[in-house]
Amino acid sequence: MSLEIGTDEEPQHFHDDMGDHVGARLNWLRAAVLGANDGIVSTAGVVMGVAGATDDSGAIVIAGIAALTAGALSMGTGEYVSVSTQRDSEKALLALEARELERMPETEQSELARMYEDKGLSRATAERVAAELTEKDALRAHADIEFGIDPDNLTNPWHAAWASMIAFTIGALLPLLVVAFVPDGVRILVTVLSVVAALALTGFVSARIGYSPRLPAVVRNVSGGLLAMGVTYAIGMLAGTQLG
Repeated sequence: MSLEIGTDEEPQHFHDDMGDHVGARLNWLRAAVLGANDGIVSTAGVVMGVAGATDDSGAIVIAGIAALTAGALSMGTGEYVSVSTQRDSEKALLALEARELERMPETEQSELARMYEDKGLSRATAERVAAELTEKDALRAHADIEFGIDPDNLTNPWHAAWASMIAFTIGALLPLLVVAFVPDGVRILVTVLSVVAALALTGFVSARIGYSPRLPAVVRNVSGGLLAMGVTYAIGMLAGTQLG
């Protein structure tokens, strides 16, 4: 049966769909946006710092390539280690809960009912809900309300690692390509403008996908990028003056 605008079924369908996918979407979003932003800002900061110290295009490009390679590997490794630790913790909590359910099922069911009662259900309703959920899948019920874990959808470290690494590389390519192909006279200006545009875009996209306000996300991204580029360029100029 098709849904029509204005019916009670459409909002319910929307929220059910969002509930099913929002966890995975936000996990991917966090890794991808963080990787892209880091790629843009860190690589732009490196090339701007080197550009402040020297006009040698070769040295600037080499520094950018090194920043891209090291940053992408660092992001991928960091995400893999971090999410693997989280996954191990989730597995340990599930194993502990399974043992408790096996040893003292009645106590665990009473605990489940108490938690639903704490959420606002009446005692009778909470006990009925706990009994029905325990009969259907006790471990899933406890994992959800106690830890916010879905036993069939644990965090995947490889997904986070690849998302971060690829996003970092894509973000880092922008300032690197600008520095490599833009003429010396306008290199700094074009780099700054392109980085500001890219950070504004990633801020807007992340806010849109994450259902959050756009303007604060854009302002945060752009402000952080400008600060990073300004500081590294100033340090590069100072270092170039002192060492030159």
